[in-house]
Amino acid sequence: MLLAAEKDRLLDRFFGRLRAVSIDGGWRVTKHIFVTGGVASSLGKGLTASSLGRLLKSRGLKVTMQKLDPYINVDPGTMNPFQHGEVFVTDDGGETDLDLGHYERFIDEPLNRRSNATTGSIYQAVLNKERRGDYLGQTVQVIPHITNEIKERILSLATDDVDVVISEVGGTVGDIEILPFLEAIRQFRKDVGRENVFYIHVTLVPFIGPSAEQKTKPTQHSVTELRSRGIQPDAIVCRSDRPISTHLKEKISQLCDVPEPGIVSAIDAETLYEIPLVLHEEGLDTYVCELLKLDVPEPDLTEWRALVKRVQSPDIEVRIGLVGKYVNLPDAYLSVVEALRHGGYSCGAKVNIDWIASDDTEGLLAEGRLRDLDGIVIPGGFGFRGIEGKIAAAGFARMQQVPFLGLCLGMQCAVIEYARDVCGLAGANSSEFDAHTPHAVIDLMEHQRDVTDLGGTMRLGSYPAKLKHGTIIHRAYGEEVIYERHRHRYEVSDKYRRRLEESGLICSGTSPDDRLVEFIELPEDQHPFFAATQAHPEFKSRPDRPHPLFAAFIKAARDRSEGRHPRLPLTASEGIDLNEVAESK
Repeated sequence: MLLAAEKDRLLDRFFGRLRAVSIDGGWRVTKHIFVTGGVASSLGKGLTASSLGRLLKSRGLKVTMQKLDPYINVDPGTMNPFQHGEVFVTDDGGETDLDLGHYERFIDEPLNRRSNATTGSIYQAVLNKERRGDYLGQTVQVIPHITNEIKERILSLATDDVDVVISEVGGTVGDIEILPFLEAIRQFRKDVGRENVFYIHVTLVPFIGPSAEQKTKPTQHSVTELRSRGIQPDAIVCRSDRPISTHLKEKISQLCDVPEPGIVSAIDAETLYEIPLVLHEEGLDTYVCELLKLDVPEPDLTEWRALVKRVQSPDIEVRIGLVGKYVNLPDAYLSVVEALRHGGYSCGAKVNIDWIASDDTEGLLAEGRLRDLDGIVIPGGFGFRGIEGKIAAAGFARMQQVPFLGLCLGMQCAVIEYARDVCGLAGANSSEFDAHTPHAVIDLMEHQRDVTDLGGTMRLGSYPAKLKHGTIIHRAYGEEVIYERHRHRYEVSDKYRRRLEESGLICSGTSPDDRLVEFIELPEDQHPFFAATQAHPEFKSRPDRPHPLFAAFIKAARDRSEGRHPRLPLTASEGIDLNEVAESK
């Protein structure tokens, strides 16, 4: 039978990937953990999976992670940030779900494009195989062809050096679009052996105010729905705003047929990075290792506990203004916010974010509401809307000597403002925003001029940059050559680079061939900290290993907060106060 042959091929591929690993004299194979969710979205499946990954890594295991997304887009690269949040870029140029950012920050392992599989990419792969004739004339169906493709995506992560693969299934049990994923992971346990698969279900246990009770019925119904798809959870993570009592754990255990050690109370944490400690106290990682027959030592959480202590006991607070056009959905800048917080952890500062809509920036300047900020960040983005507000914010930071960090589009805005006000290039702009600008100081990369597709066609992934010795950037990184992730089409125009540098702007980092400007900054005798990069360094920051650029920026913000910044000469062409300009309009 063709279907049997298809199954045999898949199993052969799996067992070809299996490796014998000896831990304390025992032999085992790669283990798989699947995390599903019920009752409601945004319960924290990704954070639960990430926290468990951290705990298993702390036990000496090599962990990798994956997000299975039910939407039909091939990837989130062209999705509206208001709907989806940020696009997280991997080293190999994958445009992926923001949950991969959580995964990398918790397990501190670089992931790749294979770590995010969407319904769209899976159907695309199956249809391509059908067109090539790979299915030998079969009727292509959801079962087995789509489900087998899903399983192949999961198996693709079980490489020789991986001990545990954690796969999060996006969406909520009961959603029609996740049915193929549930069927695939149901089959997976039978394919690879029960002892190699663990199912975790994350549910909500709400507190009902009038009756002053926590209710387990939503969890019961969610598990019933999951079981109707053939999946019996091994553990249930109960999300709540208060601890789940022993009595309720016993009730959930009995009614959902899950042993009591598998009922985990996951209350709202003060900080994201406290979640691994909460799950460990509840014994989730111990229970997982027991059922998967992983004979490994207890986790070493010494450094993680020290991190949480630093997070919970800062000795100063700093105010950072984040200027963007998606500020009504903070998830659009999730990695930037986390990287800023990481920078604070490194110098004992709690970072408070002032969300500033770039459409409103000029009005806020007129009101003088940006004067009290300790630092200003302009993150990446696309499109014309709000761009003049970002340029104005960069100018304010430059002339008022507020520590400034520009990321991707943020660097481009800083260059445009500098070209207009310091270089005297009236009307300078990016050709992205004004195709008829007399001075396109930001322009398309040459190889992008004939590109028409939007998805997956930018400069994506990790690229090297060489740093100029003696600069702020070089001192922050402490290295001559660094690698950062990129996601953009436009660059500083080489036609204007000499003019910018002659006017005082320092190109402190370039591509190895010196053709592309990757970092800029102002001289330290003119500004305490004004730096920007064409890259997205926020993607590589970790809570226990802050990105050096963010650490240096928050350190400068702390110095400003404590009054340690000297007043330096203005770098504007005529020393114009941006507030006075705004007030005169």
